[in-house]
Amino acid sequence: MSNSLDQLKATGTVVVADSGDFATIEKYKPQDATTNPSLILAASKKSEYAKLIDQAVQYGKKHGGSKVEDQVEATIDALLVEFGSEILKIVPGKVSTEVDAAYSFDKDESIKKALHIIDLYKEKGIGKERILIKLASTWEGIQAAHELSSKHGINCNLTLMFSLVQAIAAAEAGAFLISPFVGRILDWYKANTKTEYTKDNDPGVKSVQQIFNYYKKFGYKTIVMGASFRNIGEITELAGCDYLTIAPNLLEQLYNSQDSVPQKLKSEGASELELEKKSYLKNEALFRFDFNEDTMAVHKLSEGISKFAADAITLKGILKEKLQAA
Repeated sequence: MSNSLDQLKATGTVVVADSGDFATIEKYKPQDATTNPSLILAASKKSEYAKLIDQAVQYGKKHGGSKVEDQVEATIDALLVEFGSEILKIVPGKVSTEVDAAYSFDKDESIKKALHIIDLYKEKGIGKERILIKLASTWEGIQAAHELSSKHGINCNLTLMFSLVQAIAAAEAGAFLISPFVGRILDWYKANTKTEYTKDNDPGVKSVQQIFNYYKKFGYKTIVMGASFRNIGEITELAGCDYLTIAPNLLEQLYNSQDSVPQKLKSEGASELELEKKSYLKNEALFRFDFNEDTMAVHKLSEGISKFAADAITLKGILKEKLQAA
């Protein structure tokens, strides 16, 4: 019998590596890869990536102007693209590169940063068709994705997604892909209820199932990519989901397992479900109200933005020291 990772792929799920580590990505042969400031921060501390950091620092020195703050911004953008470019030498598909979470509530700055990232990839001979711009699933992030897609032909990955409300708005905005977070939802429920959760009643799994069924029921083309897993049970319960982005330790467990992985999610079954269709794209007030009604989603979005922003600040601090020493 093939290993559980190969069985997962056989259900129609595209496996994506949630990592900035090249060796890991190469081992498990995913279609795509996703990165974020936290993953790049972790990878940047490894000696084997010192060359990429040096290249980014040289770029920042040359193109960042005279102010050190501007040099740092230029360097971190260059570093994200250095990692993304190396990853694209390994995966046949796309890489997600994240806009700084500090811009999560600023549509215009998010668009400006996204266009700059695409330009940096272009300088390396990499076309926008291989890039997903990663944006937080705030109202402003979703609107930025809509404009990037409709006006610039740039595909977006809407991340930090914890609710159907966000998912509906993202699909209406024409997002190429969404990343609903599974494990972080489970974390919240475990911390705020006295319920014992298994893979069968995991609220994070239920959230992705709900979004998947809604999209298939109403014919949305946006790809559902489950993310942020805590265990392989959460992954196997979503076998058949469009994409799943999986961290190295869980990829390793699946790779070494022979357990059966039957398909759980099937698009054809969604057409028979009784679901209410909603619309948010042109109704900011309704989006904010309905999202606000989901306490878990509000808490986890806020926490996620703060965590990614903090890791970006830490990474900028490391780069600033290297710039000053250069």
